[in-house]
Amino acid sequence: MTQEIEIEYKNLLTKQEFNNLLDHLPFPADAQKQTNYYFETKDFSLKENGCALRIREKEDTYHLTLKEPHPNGLLETHDILTKQEAMNWIKGKNRVIKNAAKSLKQLQISPESLIYYGSLITERRELKYREVLLVLDYSIFNGKSDYELELEAPNEEIGLKTFERLLTQFQIPNRTTPNKIQRFFSSL
Repeated sequence: MTQEIEIEYKNLLTKQEFNNLLDHLPFPADAQKQTNYYFETKDFSLKENGCALRIREKEDTYHLTLKEPHPNGLLETHDILTKQEAMNWIKGKNRVIKNAAKSLKQLQISPESLIYYGSLITERRELKYREVLLVLDYSIFNGKSDYELELEAPNEEIGLKTFERLLTQFQIPNRTTPNKIQRFFSSL
């Protein structure tokens, strides 16, 4: 089964803070575009269980990801989809999955009960920085947009230390930052 534990730290940014990080750290000049397609049940069963489900389109590849709570971060279960399978998901047809099926069954959620709610488009820049991965995102969804710094770390100690050092160095206040799917659904 394709799974990983994600340890990440996030902070919403102002446009000025975003540009300051872009100007002072060696991020790539060009961003990569990715689109997240979000799914949920009619009664928000995934949210009630602290979970989220999306299909991410990036460079003509489609990955379905189920995110579940885990003591060390988030447990992500991945399925690779063809373009046709992804489009079928969006249309509510032929919801074929392999790896995430067991977790959904344990949550008592059938793939057929999942509804496509919409998409979020992100322009992403990634930078390997010391022992972590830094990510600058500009996202557009439901007539809104935002800027975000993400840091993915191999463990909590390294991640938190590096994250706090960066925020201090660039004089960025530590803001409570819901994840993208939470921001997307709150904008509906």
